Amino acid sequence: MSRLLAPVTRAVTYTRWLHLLVGSVIALVCAMVYPGLVRPGFWDWVQMLVIPVPLLMATALVPVVRRAEGLQARMMLFPGAHARVEDGPRESDVSVAPSASWRDRARTAAWLVLRLWAGCAAAFVSVQLMAFTLELVDASSGGSADGQSLIPVPGHGWVSALFVPVPPLVLIYVIAFAGRLMAAASLGLLGPSAAERLAALEERTEQLLERNRIARELHDSIGHALTVAVVQAGAARAAADPAFTDRALDAIEETGRTALEDLERVLLVLRESEQPASRRPTLTEADRLLDSARASGAEVDAKVAGALDTVPGPVSREGYRILQEALTNVLRHSGTVPIRVAVTVDGDRLRLDVRNPLPAGAPVNGSGSGLRGIRERAALLGGQARTGPHEGQWRVHVELPLG
Repeated sequence: MSRLLAPVTRAVTYTRWLHLLVGSVIALVCAMVYPGLVRPGFWDWVQMLVIPVPLLMATALVPVVRRAEGLQARMMLFPGAHARVEDGPRESDVSVAPSASWRDRARTAAWLVLRLWAGCAAAFVSVQLMAFTLELVDASSGGSADGQSLIPVPGHGWVSALFVPVPPLVLIYVIAFAGRLMAAASLGLLGPSAAERLAALEERTEQLLERNRIARELHDSIGHALTVAVVQAGAARAAADPAFTDRALDAIEETGRTALEDLERVLLVLRESEQPASRRPTLTEADRLLDSARASGAEVDAKVAGALDTVPGPVSREGYRILQEALTNVLRHSGTVPIRVAVTVDGDRLRLDVRNPLPAGAPVNGSGSGLRGIRERAALLGGQARTGPHEGQWRVHVELPLG
């Protein structure tokens, strides 16, 4: 029963009704000029439907008209959060962008003409059924129908009184059905064009790539911090040396603070805050990574050739993360072993090379998420990364173009 009465209780039924009636206003205005509204005949009604069409088609050539119609359709044809309506197409499926092509203008013109004719039909049905309702009320009280409605009154007295609720209910259900049809038509005539769909798809792709990058950032930064903390804590316990323990705690504190800064920056991006996110580290700050690895007990032999401050920002930032992940993998899988690091800026290339001895029984398949992230970062910048055993050592070799 509630489903049957749903069109009566839903606000969207009445907003769609108003939307339909507004579409007939232009026909009423034109008819007041010609052919007039005094005793109109059949051909007068036809002219009321035809005369405004050229005006509407000319109006559709203005690009902003499509935006105005889209906004109006979103507000009145589709339910908002307050309306109790079943799942279906939503207002976001209607474009609010101005016409960008002749195809958009043609679809807008078709929509305006459809809205004109549908509005006139809705206005005619509304007037007739309302007039019929008034005649039924008049007849039920003993009066005589004045013939304003085209529908004949079935009788007088109690017979007419029984029929009084019928025309309003019929009108509501007819309008609900017509509103559904107009909402469906708006999706086809006011829906996004192919160019708009492509732009939306590109925007969605950019969002997914950004979130994927953020996930890699968290993996690299937090993973590095936790690895250093675990290694430092284990080394301090094994050494049982207060001085070494102090140094280990200092390293854990510094690494944890850096990780918290990265986490805060990522959370700001995810929350879409207007506050500027913290600056991402670059290769000019690579000493911080090397010192952190040394503080963990690893012997790090680092060589830097070339001017790191000339490396473009995106390449320098990704290079920092690649170096961070490479050092984290060494500490995580091999422990405090000697590490050789070479960072070279040579012409139009940036080369990163990290090597360490392969401990007995260490996995050599190179299929971890960290190594995969290194290869993905390199590929996104147009470079290449090679990871795996090399001359009895584990090697991460990355080359990134600077241009």
